Amino acid sequence: MTILDKPGELLEIDSLGMFDAARGLPEQCEEAIEVARGVSYPKSEGITNIVVFGMGGSGMGGRILAAHCAEHFPLPVEVVAGYTAPGYITPDSLVFAISYSGNTEETLEAVHEAANYGGRIVCVTSGGKLAEFADAHGYPLIQTPNGLQPRAAIGALAMPALVALEEMGLSPGIKQELDATIEQLRARRETLLPEVPIADNPAKRLALAMARKIPLIYGGGPVGSAAALRLKCQINENAKMPAFWNSYPELDHNEIVGWGQNGDATRQLVQLIELRNDFEHPQIRKRFEITRRAIGECISGVEEVCARGDHPLAQLFDLIYIGDYASLYLAAGEGVDPGPVEVIARLKAELA
Repeated sequence: MTILDKPGELLEIDSLGMFDAARGLPEQCEEAIEVARGVSYPKSEGITNIVVFGMGGSGMGGRILAAHCAEHFPLPVEVVAGYTAPGYITPDSLVFAISYSGNTEETLEAVHEAANYGGRIVCVTSGGKLAEFADAHGYPLIQTPNGLQPRAAIGALAMPALVALEEMGLSPGIKQELDATIEQLRARRETLLPEVPIADNPAKRLALAMARKIPLIYGGGPVGSAAALRLKCQINENAKMPAFWNSYPELDHNEIVGWGQNGDATRQLVQLIELRNDFEHPQIRKRFEITRRAIGECISGVEEVCARGDHPLAQLFDLIYIGDYASLYLAAGEGVDPGPVEVIARLKAELA
């Protein structure tokens, strides 16, 4: 993967501008926040729960919201990745429908059902049928920029729901966290760009650790869990490789047992990636260490990635940013164009 320190060759492989999109993530987040603050939202009085509809890269915006709200937020938050709206949605439910294209069939079907239940709906999209639905019913619409792959629009898709909670008075202290997140993204970017050599670039080093391996990604708690899922999906779509993820403490109640056999095979193939953050429960920190020792003979190696940032949200985006760039370097290092996802396009065509 010597190409990793040849920026020009890296960018030549990238037909859809995925590296450029990654470079612009801090500004994408800033613009999304500004747009979202200019929208009129439903009244917050009486809201009892929050539901987010979204699939794939769009759904990741909901998972970031859920991670932010997981531990100290007074309302339950559920992310629905499917066709059916939960039966508990009522006029006291706040519902976010997130679809970058605006044409995601699962999200469209679910949000129509939620509307029939009377949910207070907010739509996040670049256009399509979801924008038409919002306009037709007078629902708040947060417009995202066009021209990106959904997974590359993570800032535009995640920030609006966070800002909505702030504007509705449901999460009044989040402005400081949003500012800290953008500051951390800018600082981290200086270490991730293609012109930064391998020795000083954590994303390139992570890509090298995963090359020609099957990544197994473990995170802990809300921050680590969301980051692990994101990295798994980015490896799938950008590098066109299989990858797997799980999170502590749950994996220590089942998956850890699965490493008891076939060590000779997995030792050649499986690379453990640990995504760490400063907000892990003390027992989760112990679990990382104990589990690593327990499965060490069954894996090829361990690569630890440590987040930086002053708040959980900043550390989550920090891990996402490192992982996003790592997945791009992993693709380019194998001569794979990270942009096109042709099998998904074919699948959607067959479903239509």
